[in-house]
Amino acid sequence: MLWGLLALFTGAAVFAILWPLARRPRGRAEHVAPDVAFYKAKLEEIAREGESGVLSQEEAEAARTEAARRLLKSADAVTPEETAKAPASPRLRLRLVAILGLVFIPAVSLGLYSVIGNPSMPDDPLAARLDVSPNKMTLQVAIAKVEAHLRQHPEDGRGYEVLVPAYLKEGRVEDAVRAASMAMRKLGATPERETVYGETLVYAAHGVVTDDAHKLFVQAAAGPTPPLKALFFLGLAASQDGDKATAANYWQKLMARLPEKSPGRAELKARIAALENASPAPKAAEVAAIAGMSPAQRQATIHKMVDRLAARLARNGQDVEGWLRLVRAYKVMNETDKARAALATARHDLGNDAKAMGRIDALARELGLS
Repeated sequence: MLWGLLALFTGAAVFAILWPLARRPRGRAEHVAPDVAFYKAKLEEIAREGESGVLSQEEAEAARTEAARRLLKSADAVTPEETAKAPASPRLRLRLVAILGLVFIPAVSLGLYSVIGNPSMPDDPLAARLDVSPNKMTLQVAIAKVEAHLRQHPEDGRGYEVLVPAYLKEGRVEDAVRAASMAMRKLGATPERETVYGETLVYAAHGVVTDDAHKLFVQAAAGPTPPLKALFFLGLAASQDGDKATAANYWQKLMARLPEKSPGRAELKARIAALENASPAPKAAEVAAIAGMSPAQRQATIHKMVDRLAARLARNGQDVEGWLRLVRAYKVMNETDKARAALATARHDLGNDAKAMGRIDALARELGLS
């Protein structure tokens, strides 16, 4: 069926191009011998002179008879060889060109396609690319499927909820913020959704717990069993404000709810132990100032803060907390190469500290950089 349609379309295209060539030219005389043409003209001249009275009827008849005799003699004198030498009919030539075109152009096209084409290759429409089994589905395809679903069903809050972690994993932080906001708006506020929304705001601020994010974590932690991440980010907010006792309190509560063999316990113990020697974090005033900036100003300010942190670690690379913050900041800023380079430098500088190396390796696995 497909090949038949292709042949039909090819024939139609060639026919449309060559049809004007095959039409009979207008205003072109057939080839005649010169003598025959002369005597034909002579007969017409005698007829005109007879009608006008220049020649008498007898003179005109005699002249016409003589011209007719010579015309017949000239016509009989044209040989088959002379006829063969005469130019071929333009119509015949053009028809020949049209026939050759109808045969030659499709033949060449099919020949080239058989060499450079692949008729066995299936088509690859967008719908088919999205309609794949879950085992073979990449994260980008899964995101595209959910986004397509939400375009048709924008009221489906579950779809937005599913997109949040996927967007974060892809580094699409602003999209994650919007998706978390829409999920909470469509489905209602819960401690878990408030925590997720707050987390996206922290990522958008490159690790700074802004006022809006802090309010969400406080609301999420108001219940009897606050989400674990809410406790973690509340401790992080306290540490960024310089309130080490409050930070340690939140992290100890979190650690008490983790299983004994959980890797998170070692991470929290290290954070609590490092509070006294932690590198300077943004002060409360700085955090508030950053939160009140425009997106462009906020990005520029945060980039300067990250650059200052990187410069300080280049002078003194023994600060594991600083390295963790720097790597995470680069990852959130979607500067993966810098994040990997920072990991390599941290491993070099902290190579003799087994606990520090464990935290660096854990962060690398968490961020997909290992």
